[in-house]
Amino acid sequence: MENQGLPRVLVFGLLGIILLFIFGSSMFITINPGQKGVLFETLGDGLDKETIYGQGLHIVAPWNDMIVYDVKETETYEKMEVLSKNGLSIKIDLSLIHHPIADKIGYLHDNIGENYLEKIIKPAVRSVTREVIGNYLPEELYSTKRTEIETEIYNQTNEIVSTKNINLPAIYIRDVTLPQTLKTAIEQKLKQEQESLEYEFKIDKAEKEAKRKEIEANGIAKFQKIVNQTITPQLLKWKGVEATQEIARSENAKVIVIGNGDGDLPIILGGQ
Repeated sequence: MENQGLPRVLVFGLLGIILLFIFGSSMFITINPGQKGVLFETLGDGLDKETIYGQGLHIVAPWNDMIVYDVKETETYEKMEVLSKNGLSIKIDLSLIHHPIADKIGYLHDNIGENYLEKIIKPAVRSVTREVIGNYLPEELYSTKRTEIETEIYNQTNEIVSTKNINLPAIYIRDVTLPQTLKTAIEQKLKQEQESLEYEFKIDKAEKEAKRKEIEANGIAKFQKIVNQTITPQLLKWKGVEATQEIARSENAKVIVIGNGDGDLPIILGGQ
């Protein structure tokens, strides 16, 4: 009996080694930083949408499947040709920043799949961009309202993709290409507007400077009027007396008073 049991152990052991050799690579799944995994149980309830697997080594039964998603922010470039409000063709280059919502990748995989960029994000961006730019003139997109248009495209696109378990942090307008004749005309118009603003600024500055000088002159005139009204002969005489007293008390001066000056003030002579 012992001799019969031994071959069975060897057979099962050998079978286990063979199975491990065949399925070993698929049983050990490594999830790298910036990735999350969701498990599909073939012999169980199918896709487990609630359980999210983080980075590290995971052992998976060979009949199950671990689907790994990159949940880091990813930048995708999208080039389009759209029509403006007046029907002119405009080439626009967009930058899309996106990533799946990490704890919702089970639902994302169940409803959309791994190719969510092509199925959801790009179609939404294209549709919204055409609609938004169709409400603006080329010169507005090229210069004055570019930020406003960019924000409008982002807000409307984000409303769509946010319901699909996708995060869209930003959309940027990287470049706008207009027909050369139109681009030249717009740049010339902007140059003229800039020159006009500079001219208006210079006029405004000159007017303000003239106003300042007028106010300054009026202030000086008022001051002189007040001074003329307050400086009387009596005040001047009193100040002269005070000055004479100060000079007389000086140790470094020799003072000789002879007669009277104008206004009955002493005349001071001499000194060192």
